[in-house]
Amino acid sequence: MSTPASATTATGAGTGGRPERPRRRRRGPSSRVHPLLYAFTLPALIIYVIFFVIPTLQAVQYSATDWDGFSADYENVGIGNFDRLLTGDTLFLNALTNNLKFMVVVVVFQTILALILAIFLVRNTRGSTLLRGLFFFPTILSSVSVAYIFKFIYDPNFGLGNRVLEAVGLDALTSSYLGNDEAAIYWVAITQVWFHAGQMMVIFIAGLQAVPRELYEAAEIDGAGRWKQFTAITWPMLAPATAIVVAYTTIQSFKAFDLILGLGGNPPKTSLDILSTRIYSTFANSEFGYAATQSIIFMLFIAAIVVVQRRMLKLTQKEA
Repeated sequence: MSTPASATTATGAGTGGRPERPRRRRRGPSSRVHPLLYAFTLPALIIYVIFFVIPTLQAVQYSATDWDGFSADYENVGIGNFDRLLTGDTLFLNALTNNLKFMVVVVVFQTILALILAIFLVRNTRGSTLLRGLFFFPTILSSVSVAYIFKFIYDPNFGLGNRVLEAVGLDALTSSYLGNDEAAIYWVAITQVWFHAGQMMVIFIAGLQAVPRELYEAAEIDGAGRWKQFTAITWPMLAPATAIVVAYTTIQSFKAFDLILGLGGNPPKTSLDILSTRIYSTFANSEFGYAATQSIIFMLFIAAIVVVQRRMLKLTQKEA
């Protein structure tokens, strides 16, 4: 009994009982990129090289010198600047400690607050839209404006913070805020959270609205409660949005230069000094070579923290 040709093709059997090799799919004309199209990337590439690659390479070059930023000559000091920074610069170590405290408070509380706001305001109702706008409003303000607003709030004598506490009978909780060296950096961190929580809320809302409703309906049929739905559906599906929020918030916390200067003055006192303001002070002291060394360590430090955060976030999402 002969086998029909269509059946042979369907079972993959060729002539002589040998299986036919899968045919290679030809690329259609739409998948080909004309070489001339790569030329459109040249303007962006040139700008990137001029404003990022070349300055970065120059910073590496100057980090091994004692250049003061003005003289035509300078001497190579090798790894002397790195040795000074890593072994004997207590001001840099203090700024690093302050920055880590600032980053931890901002990343944790800003992410949690933005996520809570997004969960409550994810529905596209009029009330939710209005509240989203109100919470997002601080983001459009300049850092200097925000700094001066909170400078009035944190004033220990006439500020709104102590006035409200005294009005409700909580005099024991009044504080000197920025005047308290032990807690000053945390008050600045609270300002940063208020400043950018609305911005991160928008990213979380976009992530929540992308989660298919069918998943929640299936979970409800299976008897899953709200918390189980959050840990089994919402949190894993929010992984990309959470990664963006955490990475962006971390970088923001290391770049809070203008907020620190607005609240703490220029130069800020030791309790408010963070890495970006420390590097600025070193530049202002005409130590460009040493400031370049600090900038390189600063850049590597941020990159390392972001990589560690992404790995920890992936592990958390897998466990959920």
